[in-house]
Amino acid sequence: MSTDPSHETITIDRLDRQIIHALQSDGRASFSRIAEVLGSSEQTVARRFRRLREAGVVQVVAIPETDRAGMGWMVRIQLQPASATSFAELISRRDDVSWVSMTAGGTEVVCSVRPRTREERDRMLLDRLPRTAQVIAMAPLAIMRPFVTTTSEWGAFGDPLTAEQAAALAPDGSTRSRRRTAGVDVAALGSEPTDAKLLTALRRDGRASYADLAQATGLTPAQAARRFDALLDSGRVYLDVDIAHELLGFPVAAMLWITVAPGDLEEVGSLVAEHDESAFVAAISGNANLFAGVRCRDVDELYRYVTRQLGSLPGIRGVEVSPVLRNVKQAGAIMDGPRLPDPLRR
Repeated sequence: MSTDPSHETITIDRLDRQIIHALQSDGRASFSRIAEVLGSSEQTVARRFRRLREAGVVQVVAIPETDRAGMGWMVRIQLQPASATSFAELISRRDDVSWVSMTAGGTEVVCSVRPRTREERDRMLLDRLPRTAQVIAMAPLAIMRPFVTTTSEWGAFGDPLTAEQAAALAPDGSTRSRRRTAGVDVAALGSEPTDAKLLTALRRDGRASYADLAQATGLTPAQAARRFDALLDSGRVYLDVDIAHELLGFPVAAMLWITVAPGDLEEVGSLVAEHDESAFVAAISGNANLFAGVRCRDVDELYRYVTRQLGSLPGIRGVEVSPVLRNVKQAGAIMDGPRLPDPLRR
């Protein structure tokens, strides 16, 4: 039997779930702050988080934001039979590709592409992907309006924080700016060599200490703190919380390609974003103009969601349901089966 803790069965209780919710409020909140809000001890919260991380349930990642020229894209890629797995694993290694999933009986890969510039977008969507030998067809779909932007907003796994607890954990960006970011050249953010090293370390572990970030970049801890906080405050980087949904009791995932009357798109998108099942919702280009990534406990729950909740909304003209066969990559990590890899073991 394996002794690797990331492959052992883990029992998750109310405190574990509330710690995950706390991280969704602020991915870098200190264990002492989380403990105070949840009515626990700092040692208990730290121990529980390490256990969740090592078991592959949750991790915090820092993601570079795209500029408006680069835009965010979802790409549906039809592949030759038996080539989807190798293609999905290959494309998952790219830093500008996330949320890689296999659907449609294993012949389609859907991924999120986040080019930083117009030039990167054109190279990816007009040159590299279309010329890949295994690709039969592809449909790039522009993300025009996110309604649910990150998995940090998904909370169907229960035991949510109260409004007061969530408010107490919400990061105070203005205080952080006054404390640490004074003297940082905002115009040069993202262009310094140390920024690339900083982002590499934060993609691996969004909760890395400032001492660890200093070691990775050659800066002092104080300089690393100022640089990272400036990146957060400027919107160049945001924190996301990767969650292994299956380990929280939601093994059924599906991508819903929804066709909505244009005049109803804003209303329907906002309503779908409020549903517990919705992990990501966005208005997209294409015939199906609304996308929803949903998580359910079983197929019956997915059926009820599509037929009753979606079916009751105004303006919906059609829904294509693409069950996810395998999640290959989430926001920041290539999956290890149903688990997230422990960032400290990578």
